[in-house]
Amino acid sequence: MKHITHKADFCVIGGGIAGICASIAAARHGMSVVLMHDRPVFGGNASSEIRMHICGADRADGKGLRESGIVEEIELENIYHNPQKNYSMWDMVLFSKVKEHKNITCLLNCSCNDAKTEKNRITYVKGWQGTSETFHEVYADIFADCSGDSILADLVKADYVIGRESSEQYNESIEPETADSKTMGLSCLIQVKKHNKKIEYIPSEYAKEYESMFDFAKLMPYRGRASIEGCTNFWWLELGGTQDSIHDTDKIRDDLIGLSAAVWDYVKNKAYYGADNYSLEWMGFLPGKRESRRYLGDYVLNQNDIQNRSNFLDTVAYGGWSMDDHNPEGFLHEGKPTIYHPAPQPYEIPYRCLYSRNIENLMFAGRNISASHAAMSSTRVMGTCAILGQTVGTACSIAIKNNTTPRGVYEKYIKQLQDSLMEDDCFIPPLSKTISVNTLKGKYSKDGKGLEYLLNGRERNLIGETNHWNGSTLSIEWTGKCNVSKIRIVVDSELERIEKNMPFSYNIDIYDRKMPKRLLKSGDISIMKNGIWTIVYQIKDNHQRLINLDISDNIEGVKIDNMLTWEGLNNCNIFSFEAY
Repeated sequence: MKHITHKADFCVIGGGIAGICASIAAARHGMSVVLMHDRPVFGGNASSEIRMHICGADRADGKGLRESGIVEEIELENIYHNPQKNYSMWDMVLFSKVKEHKNITCLLNCSCNDAKTEKNRITYVKGWQGTSETFHEVYADIFADCSGDSILADLVKADYVIGRESSEQYNESIEPETADSKTMGLSCLIQVKKHNKKIEYIPSEYAKEYESMFDFAKLMPYRGRASIEGCTNFWWLELGGTQDSIHDTDKIRDDLIGLSAAVWDYVKNKAYYGADNYSLEWMGFLPGKRESRRYLGDYVLNQNDIQNRSNFLDTVAYGGWSMDDHNPEGFLHEGKPTIYHPAPQPYEIPYRCLYSRNIENLMFAGRNISASHAAMSSTRVMGTCAILGQTVGTACSIAIKNNTTPRGVYEKYIKQLQDSLMEDDCFIPPLSKTISVNTLKGKYSKDGKGLEYLLNGRERNLIGETNHWNGSTLSIEWTGKCNVSKIRIVVDSELERIEKNMPFSYNIDIYDRKMPKRLLKSGDISIMKNGIWTIVYQIKDNHQRLINLDISDNIEGVKIDNMLTWEGLNNCNIFSFEAY
């Protein structure tokens, strides 16, 4: 067997959405990164192997709370490159987005199975890559566990918990009186496809074994409603919450596959769900997990923080999904499979929930952050996990550049972290982005409506707020020359949209998605020198919300004009037009 040693600034375990965003954020801030992932494709629960759509605070339909930053960049890439919502293309979008960063070393099909610590500090982790029969040892300054199951927790003796706390521990009303090790269950999802003719389904012998195990007539009224349209997504195909959600995974998977096939037989052949023209398009054989180990950080987010919208000086992210607490019995529970305990939108998540309280160079992002079971039932969704991942990657770069620890970032550099996240298009609800010095030295043109909004640092429209300029030509001009390194533009990508990034089911016709209508598609960037305007960039087929363009010149002005949106309008909504 081969042995390969890697040295990097940052090592990320887990290539789900949180791990991808952590790796990219660190790489963009100059860090060398090793990303170790135990599957052949990136995406975790969002990948083609599990097929759960990304959701988060966008549950607050129409409020403009969709997560921005790297996850919005990825979702817009998916609309642009994958309008048919094909899962293989979605895998490719994720793979390409990681691989475009040359300072990220990707170790796919590589399972972390060992680690070494010295004086409460991780020295290296080891992974086994079965496809190449190679052991990989990764030495790094900071490690991030984005594996979901917190694979490093036992290996490095980090403090963690699993299961439900007692209601008394954090004074949480939705928790049981006595603590237990029960979790939310696992799911093997299925997807269906609509046809223009009747499709027959003959269940396998394996499926028939499970038909006698469940009283479908009794259990199904709580799940999937009364039609095939109400069954789409099939998230309630859930088992394993009363078992060991880590070590019993394969046994739970076997039962989930039997359950899934038996449920489809019931929907197709045993009861009327209007499913005659539907086929079983895809079955998942890799369970999607909702809960297992949760690390303990310097702070544990709890139900009261969410319900009371607690304010934190170190807030770095936000949530908006309800406290969606599934019954541990899963499909065996004779009642509603989940309770959506309300969560105000948005609520704040502090940085102290993202690093270990006893291992000084260990961070984490995803469903395994430092949160109680109740709080985790909201923070676990992938939109939220994505912005937590971007925070961890950004914090890592600040820690390494300042020769400190993740805790040291909290103690000395928390404002720098918040400023850097907002600069990279992450929204932190109670904060506003600081406007660049060069922008404040100049004057905006008088064209268009809403020039004042370009200086408020909010950079998105929320209910009751308008924060964009709208017009056809926008410029900044200075008295004399200004040394400008770049311009930063934030345009309207319709963050209030409620469309999911990938489908629950497939219809007869291929559904071609369109880019957001208000998003800037093209435009000219000009600079003024000696009173003469010269075009230096022609933006074409833009499909991103955040645009950074290098200028590196002494200029008297910069402007954008000749704009065109994807809807074909010449007027564009702009949230930020800044010179640096």
